[in-house]
Amino acid sequence: MTIDDESLDVLFAEVDEEVQPVYRSIERVSLHNHTKVLQAFLDARVSAFHLFGSTGYGYDDLGRDALEQVYAAAFSGEAALVREQFVSGTHTIASCLFGVLRPGDCLLSVQGEPYDTLCKVIGFRERYGGSLRDFGVSYRQVDLLADGTIDYLGVADALEEKTTAVLLQRSKGYRWGPSFSIGEMKKVIALIKQIQPDTIIIVDNCYGEFVETQEPTEAGADLVAGSLIKNPGGGLAPSGGYVVGKEQYVAAAANHWSAPGIGAAVGPAPFGWRLLFQGFFQAPHVVAESLKGMVFASRLFERLGFPVQPEYRDERSDIVQAIGLGTSEKLIAFCRGIQGASPIDAHVRPEPDEMPGYEDPVIMAAGTFIQGASLELSADGPLRKPYAVYLQGGLSKEYVKIALANAVRELYS
Repeated sequence: MTIDDESLDVLFAEVDEEVQPVYRSIERVSLHNHTKVLQAFLDARVSAFHLFGSTGYGYDDLGRDALEQVYAAAFSGEAALVREQFVSGTHTIASCLFGVLRPGDCLLSVQGEPYDTLCKVIGFRERYGGSLRDFGVSYRQVDLLADGTIDYLGVADALEEKTTAVLLQRSKGYRWGPSFSIGEMKKVIALIKQIQPDTIIIVDNCYGEFVETQEPTEAGADLVAGSLIKNPGGGLAPSGGYVVGKEQYVAAAANHWSAPGIGAAVGPAPFGWRLLFQGFFQAPHVVAESLKGMVFASRLFERLGFPVQPEYRDERSDIVQAIGLGTSEKLIAFCRGIQGASPIDAHVRPEPDEMPGYEDPVIMAAGTFIQGASLELSADGPLRKPYAVYLQGGLSKEYVKIALANAVRELYS
């Protein structure tokens, strides 16, 4: 099958018309989230001097304190830890896990296996030096039901006295199925707290920030973590991550991030805090643009005959669009098409390769200004059935359309 430019233009115009009602719903969520972020800035009295950074240890950094006040308020938490020195979302989540868990404790996942890189942190498949398993923390999981939803009876049965913490994952990761909505999160957290009120609920919030009008803390989570080069960085944060939630647990994560007794008192920003403040301020709008691009991608590839998850009219809980391509050749071609329309390294042709933290070879397209910044626009997937590509991000819906056109041409060339 081939698709010429004329037929592709017609298809794009038809899809664009179909998705307009969904766009209006996304804009309403964006307005709500932009309002609460602005209010957090106003309440923290963010001023020009807060944009300047610090060096060395970073003691008494007023900009850092104000930024963390903004994050805590916008995400309805008691406290926040926002640092450029976090290198990934996995790093922030690991700091939470190692901060609150001790030898003899048990970590429970109620959504089956976590994201690939977290499996290594937990060490449940094999023993990794420095993993939770290596420190005597046990792990259990309750697999999802066949339709991808929570097995509530299984969760109730799995909870036991030594279950110290439960790990929830907002995004689907490399799993074909629905992502985890705030509504579903409220239900499972209520069940857990009813059975074991002292259980610590830790949420991997990557790809989910500002997609809905509420965040996991408002669903009852105790500790929430994510990456600044995804949603909350707004496409501007050059690195970093955040932890937000109950003060005692944020402090515990900070002690693991730096050192006990030092905690959150250190952490400089030699180049200032402006990009982190500005990125967070514009994040609700950029996330909305990304969502519009993913809605368009969903309907486009559905029209082309590919299975998609979620479908374009479905409620969304993250910025990830899964497209079932069926073969490794198509997966590779799609990623090459996205890379070829990237502003950076467009001339590079991605190849599948082994990557730290992943079980299967992975192909990644990410011609981004900030290395690994999924919010800008990226496409990746493991070379395993169903050979799905996971598309996410897009600083503008227009850019997503341009990249998708190139991916379609690559697929049908």
